[in-house]
Amino acid sequence: MEGVGREIRLVARPRGFPDEELFEVAETPISTPAEGQVLIRNSYFSVDPYMRPRMNDVRSYVAPFTLGEAMTGGAVGRVAASRNSRYAEGEWVLHQLGWREWALSDGAALRRLDPTVAPISTALGVLGMPGLTAWYGLFVLGEPKEGETVFVSGAAGAVGSAVGQMARIAGCRVIGSAGTSEKVAWLDELGFDASFDYSETSPRHALAELAPDGIDLYFDNVGGDHLEAAIGALRNHGRVVACGSISRYNDAEPAPGPRNMFLVVTKRLRIQGYIISDHFDRFGEFVQQAAGWVREGRLQYRETIVEGIENAPKAFLGLLRGENIGKMLVKVGPDE
Repeated sequence: MEGVGREIRLVARPRGFPDEELFEVAETPISTPAEGQVLIRNSYFSVDPYMRPRMNDVRSYVAPFTLGEAMTGGAVGRVAASRNSRYAEGEWVLHQLGWREWALSDGAALRRLDPTVAPISTALGVLGMPGLTAWYGLFVLGEPKEGETVFVSGAAGAVGSAVGQMARIAGCRVIGSAGTSEKVAWLDELGFDASFDYSETSPRHALAELAPDGIDLYFDNVGGDHLEAAIGALRNHGRVVACGSISRYNDAEPAPGPRNMFLVVTKRLRIQGYIISDHFDRFGEFVQQAAGWVREGRLQYRETIVEGIENAPKAFLGLLRGENIGKMLVKVGPDE
């Protein structure tokens, strides 16, 4: 196939909060697939908080991004040409080849999508990795019980909004935090029992008012003052599911941890971190359950969509600043 596609490459490492100068838009020839390969015309790709630590030249749970190469991550697209017997032209697929308009794959890491179940973009959000992250963290690690109080930080993001609704499905009382009044209004629409704007009210004061008798489970997407406040509010034998700490990702120097960690001992708390890539074997179980909730309207979602691959760095930085409601996506091609 002739023509030129574009991709976004990381060209320098950040120190502190990143800027657009760390990225470049590069043109590459659109490759004709060789035997066994599939050429995919991407429609959407995902920008996610976990990508920020991968920009550093330090291995965390995965290797850092390589300078001069395209940013990798979740993307969905349609097979434009195939020399792989497992995938036909016109099929929709999910892959991890990331920030590019066209992707060439050997087919080994593709997952076929059914566009009749839900819009294909949901494979990057509520029915994809963020949804699985919410489902596994809440139900497998958090073990919510009917009548318990659950606090979710970063609750208007892709993971947090799913966690809160799933906790409601489990019969829990749910409190969420978000960074703007618009996001708090959306949490109210989703059925959260209470929510607060952490730019107006500190987590400690908000939890004292909204959960005077304490909380049972904290789902942590933020870290920092949210984690400290949650430790203070947790009842004896409470649980913390540690999913992320976006408030700390751009720190140039490590910040002190919660000042009340002694309460982990006195309250007999359990803090459990996890990396969702360790648990992709549970994906089938998750999507069967979650797709039903989406069809029934019990699991709702929003997407913040930025058009054009050249705007991907801006979308990513906007995500880190909390400008998205729900899942942040970059649209780079047709979706039908």
